[in-house]
Amino acid sequence: MIPPGSTIGVLGGGQLGRMLAHAATRLGYRLHVYEPQENCPAGEVATREFNSAYTDKERLKEFAQGCAAITYEFENVPVKPLWAIEDEVQLRPHWDVLEVCQNRAREKNWLKRNNIPVVPFAEVEAGGDLAAGIRTVGLPCVVKTADFGYDGKGQLKVASKADVAAAQKAFAKSRAVVEGFIDFKCELSVVVARNADGQMSTFPVAENIHTKHILDFSIVPARIESAVAEEAAQLACNIAEAFGLVGLMAVELFLTDDGKLLVNEMAPRTHNSGHWSLDACVTSQFEQQVRAITGLPLGSTEMTAPAAVMVNILGDAWKWDGDALVGSPDWAQLLADPRAKLHLYGKSEPRRARKMGHFTVTGRTMSKTLALARSLKASLND
Repeated sequence: MIPPGSTIGVLGGGQLGRMLAHAATRLGYRLHVYEPQENCPAGEVATREFNSAYTDKERLKEFAQGCAAITYEFENVPVKPLWAIEDEVQLRPHWDVLEVCQNRAREKNWLKRNNIPVVPFAEVEAGGDLAAGIRTVGLPCVVKTADFGYDGKGQLKVASKADVAAAQKAFAKSRAVVEGFIDFKCELSVVVARNADGQMSTFPVAENIHTKHILDFSIVPARIESAVAEEAAQLACNIAEAFGLVGLMAVELFLTDDGKLLVNEMAPRTHNSGHWSLDACVTSQFEQQVRAITGLPLGSTEMTAPAAVMVNILGDAWKWDGDALVGSPDWAQLLADPRAKLHLYGKSEPRRARKMGHFTVTGRTMSKTLALARSLKASLND
């Protein structure tokens, strides 16, 4: 066990690192952040902030030597520099988990090898025959960059033969994955934690609603049958066990129209769809991440309210005149409601489609809780 009073390191300095720092310091740990950009959200609340490129081996080694364990809040960290520090410090999860999850082709192949259901897919190398990959999967399909994609970036729907030429042009210089287009009832996610002793725990399944590929609402518990929720949790546990995970990860899934679960992607870190746990769970996902990587007993994931809805707040909620920022959201109604909890991330400036914060609403029934969440979101622009 890594006892309280020790130092945890986190690679990445965004809002996930910020909320991890709050959880770590509350449990008595110091938290060091390594982030290329200065004045990052996590750095505002961390014990110490290191600013240098992820490829700066000397600075990364200095960072590692001051930590008992290192985790991630961002999976798109170059893996090779981590090879040089794995003898200095415990990487939790190990870099090989990171390597799988940051490349869609490796991720899909890993899932397939481990008998985890995935969407039909084909790999295409940079400059390769994308049209052949599309023919293999069939139309309609979605073409995605193999590397470093999130929040809908680096992907294009191909609905007909007329779209193929545009896709070939867009992905001519990129490795790509062609995925079958899935008709689904809903999108789900499960956050799972596992410690070095093999103890595992999952959070209640979240139902996620996206707008323009960015998470808008997370609804917990998901409005699905209990058997489906149990199957989703078991898939997440199977993945964690197959990796030998030490830490926390999120598994995103599709529930298809015919009732099947397909894994879409994985993130070896805390997840946007788990933010509700800060205000509606005995143990938040951030505290659970700390517990998992330090060897503390995993905490209870029981909900403290029957229903919870998390709402993302993007830079679009600020007042704009064209491209000019002219005002802030109207926080009054949200802050006046005792059923809602607001979390802002301390980012330097709002931008459209940038995640600036979130709020979570709790209640006794999902219908009323979701209605209130929608109303409070609308009030930000009144």
